[in-house]
Amino acid sequence: MNELTSRPATEGTYHLGEGPLWDAARQRLLWVDIMAGDVHEGRLAGDRIEPVGTWSFEQSVGAVAVAEDGDLLVAEKETLTRVATDGSRTHLARILPAGSPGRLNDGAVDPSGRFLIGSLGNDREVLVRFEGGGCVTIDDDLTLSNGLAWSPSGDRFYSVDTMTRTIFVRDYPAGERSVLCTVDDGYPDGLCVDAAGNLWVAVWGGGRVECRSPEGVLLTTVGVDAPHTSSVTFAGPELDLLVITTATQDMSPAELAERPSSGRLFTARVGVAGLRAPYWQPGL
Repeated sequence: MNELTSRPATEGTYHLGEGPLWDAARQRLLWVDIMAGDVHEGRLAGDRIEPVGTWSFEQSVGAVAVAEDGDLLVAEKETLTRVATDGSRTHLARILPAGSPGRLNDGAVDPSGRFLIGSLGNDREVLVRFEGGGCVTIDDDLTLSNGLAWSPSGDRFYSVDTMTRTIFVRDYPAGERSVLCTVDDGYPDGLCVDAAGNLWVAVWGGGRVECRSPEGVLLTTVGVDAPHTSSVTFAGPELDLLVITTATQDMSPAELAERPSSGRLFTARVGVAGLRAPYWQPGL
């Protein structure tokens, strides 16, 4: 098994950094700080990331997607909001009931341009697809819906159920779900797929990213000097820079003193390129 390392890429830290997304048309990185209710924008400077802007919301922000024209789709605590390039905001849909104990969590755009979003903190967690102004339920029996990704051909769909440490796989859009693999020593969180079809999975509590084959076999690990490794994406003009988000959430002062880079974004050159993220298609 190959073992690689990553390096801190931001000066600032984030309480619950998540959901990194490379917007190729604008050569920018987007990510969220969930509990702060912030969507951040950054630019690459070599292997470092320079923050250049923030959109703030009153409650938590689970995920962000982007349309081809640059508009953002933001998953707030219970609802979806469109943020136009001029800054104006439009409510699109309610996903969770008002006053839900939990919130929306990780989301991603499928190969057809439709947005998928999952939940956590409720009695029964869901994964839904936003289309036609409403939602189609994909799963309704999860413990904590997390990372979502598709194969290079788009016909194979991976999803994470964190508390059972499980990565699921199914044919997309309507295949039967099965277990691809489970993760030991930590909890699978966000993930992405590279151009060869391998999965890159952030392991919360494990301080690492795992690369697994389409069959779930562990191929490579990327060490991260922060125990709560939360999500990953490929960024840059050649999509060959692995970007890793981390968090300070649930860490004691002693743990933070021992791992002071916790909450920063990290990057690594891992010798492969990723896939260009699909743009959200608002008309679908």
